[in-house]
Amino acid sequence: AKFYNLPELMNTVKGFMDIKTADVLNLPTPIAHYETIKTKPTEEQKEILETFSERADKVRDKQVDSSVDNMLLITNDGKKMALDQRLINPLLPDDPNSKVNTCIKNVFSIWDKYKDKKSAQLIFCDMSTPSNDFNIYDDIKTKLIDMGVPENEIEFIHKAKNNMEKDAIFDKVRKGEIRVLLGSTQKMGAGTNAQDKLIAIHDLDIPWRPADLSQRAGRIVRQGNENKEVHIFRYVTENTFDAYLFQTLENKQKYISQIMTSKTPVRVAEDVDEATLNYAEIKALATGNPLIKEKMDLDVEVSKLKMLESNFKSNLYKLEDKVVKFYPKEIERLKERIENLKEDIKNVEPYREVDKNLKEDNKFTSLIIDGKKYIDKKIAGEFLLNKIKGVKIYREMDKDGEKIGVYRNFDLSIKYDSFFNKYNFILKGKGEYRGEFGTDGIGNITRMDNVLDKLPERLENTISKLKDTEEQFQTTKIEIQKTFPQAELLKDKTLRLAEVNNLLDMGKSENISQDNPLLEEVKEELIDFLNREYDEENRLEDFDTIFPDLTDIGIAYTTTPDEKHEIQVSLDLINYKMNTYVDKNLIDSFQYTYDPLDASDLKELVQIKTSIGFWNFSELVSVNEEKLREVMGFEIDDDGNFYDPLSKDMDLDGIIDRNDADFRDSKVQEIGDFERKEKTSIMDKLKEYKGNLVVNNNIKEINNSEPCGR
Repeated sequence: AKFYNLPELMNTVKGFMDIKTADVLNLPTPIAHYETIKTKPTEEQKEILETFSERADKVRDKQVDSSVDNMLLITNDGKKMALDQRLINPLLPDDPNSKVNTCIKNVFSIWDKYKDKKSAQLIFCDMSTPSNDFNIYDDIKTKLIDMGVPENEIEFIHKAKNNMEKDAIFDKVRKGEIRVLLGSTQKMGAGTNAQDKLIAIHDLDIPWRPADLSQRAGRIVRQGNENKEVHIFRYVTENTFDAYLFQTLENKQKYISQIMTSKTPVRVAEDVDEATLNYAEIKALATGNPLIKEKMDLDVEVSKLKMLESNFKSNLYKLEDKVVKFYPKEIERLKERIENLKEDIKNVEPYREVDKNLKEDNKFTSLIIDGKKYIDKKIAGEFLLNKIKGVKIYREMDKDGEKIGVYRNFDLSIKYDSFFNKYNFILKGKGEYRGEFGTDGIGNITRMDNVLDKLPERLENTISKLKDTEEQFQTTKIEIQKTFPQAELLKDKTLRLAEVNNLLDMGKSENISQDNPLLEEVKEELIDFLNREYDEENRLEDFDTIFPDLTDIGIAYTTTPDEKHEIQVSLDLINYKMNTYVDKNLIDSFQYTYDPLDASDLKELVQIKTSIGFWNFSELVSVNEEKLREVMGFEIDDDGNFYDPLSKDMDLDGIIDRNDADFRDSKVQEIGDFERKEKTSIMDKLKEYKGNLVVNNNIKEINNSEPCGR
């Protein structure tokens, strides 16, 4: 089993969870020293391993009933054999260098070294728990007693019949009365509070879930441990299932860590609870195929490179959006603001010229309120204050304010801020300049003067900001031309991994047949479309590298004109669907002709291949308004932006009616004939930008970027 669309899963999780891992919290825990101890397999173990290959062949070929033998049984036997060959047959010899005996020697050495401190140790083993038959627990206890460890200092957690008895055992461990405690992850994992004197833990076998391994380590790397440094030993029998199981566990943990630490994850991950090796894995392990080691290394390398590529592309798309949308608009806005400031600085009424020895108040020119001119600053301030107090608060005023007069050639308006409960003033010339009114009349006039006096400073700051923005614009143009620096390495590793998987027979069950000529034709059509629509130069042989997941082939991406919502379209070649997402929410899913009773996929692939030739970007990213309303409750305005209609419900009655100040109130407004301007699409803007970009300062024309594309 696999999990798909991990980036969307991560975004959903972050919507309601604030995750803090132990390394982020920086808790006062002991330093853990991890050590993996490897032991050699016996000749008996090697022979047993070969039988697993024969058993796997019979299971795959259905020569044996699944109730008699299956992959799960083979996997469990493989784990038992790696732990101790006597678990396969108690009559097999007890290898003195087995990982169980190696662990016993290590436990005794640590017990003897920390005898004075009464330091304790935990031994984790999920298999071969205490029973009347031969088991690892009794074997370890017997040998430790023979070596000199008092019997009362060794205990099994399984002897506790309830939580009270379990707590009593943990209490003895904390006091150093029990110095060696054996248990399984389930009984001695989460909830175990015995860390006070723990100096070491020993992992004899390998659990399936990363959480289980973390729970084991969490028993000793814990607040309250009197030891500043502790040891975690993990025992592995070479050339058995152990090494591969540890690698599988590590890969699972990486996917989980990406989500928990908010790093951009890959799109697909294996189910962390999967507890069975497949045929190819068992076969490779049993025969000692060296390719299994190469596959393990490639899995790690490809996973790491894909995460780096995902981060690179995510950043690249943001920069491309800025080149097309943000910077041109921002530069235009700043230039307009500069012109407005220059004009307003020219038009501002200067102070009255007065003698230096006269009071500052005599510089006051005049204030017009409701058409009446006041030339005395004190009187003008009092009338202004009374006017402020007399202004009624109503919702419409919150948008534009209420004009009450003129000051120094600027229209003066009052606006009430209902959030902060204060009155603000707006001085409007070519631009608008705002400030806060106080409770002093003369002080309010001074506040308006301060705003106008700072216009030259605002002009300088805006000019400086324009310069910085233009420099950032040029820098970003250079950045978006860059390609993922490790693209070739990722391609080579991915292709080699595919080859290894095929050689190991691991890829056939989950992929569409690679010898399907029609599928190859569909891939070719898709490559042609992407190259045509986005001015790219992709090759057919790179298709599987570009799109490793055939259920999620990104073909179009853009945002609404106000940049508040993302629209993404992907093609699913496994289930023959075209999916449209808004802000990661599935809005629409078009199902190509599909008959679940028909094993042939030719009909669907023919339909997909034919339709690709008629695709265009604008139609691909168009959103069905009814389905958008149904899924997200949004409407679409005339500019193509999405909005929540109730956000415009000004009378707060939950109903869109004629009493609201809502725009696009369809039940009330009469819409006459009008011409809608054809808006240039984001992709068209990008194409125009690319076409006009010529070699300048060693900047080459962009040919390989994917802005707002996929």
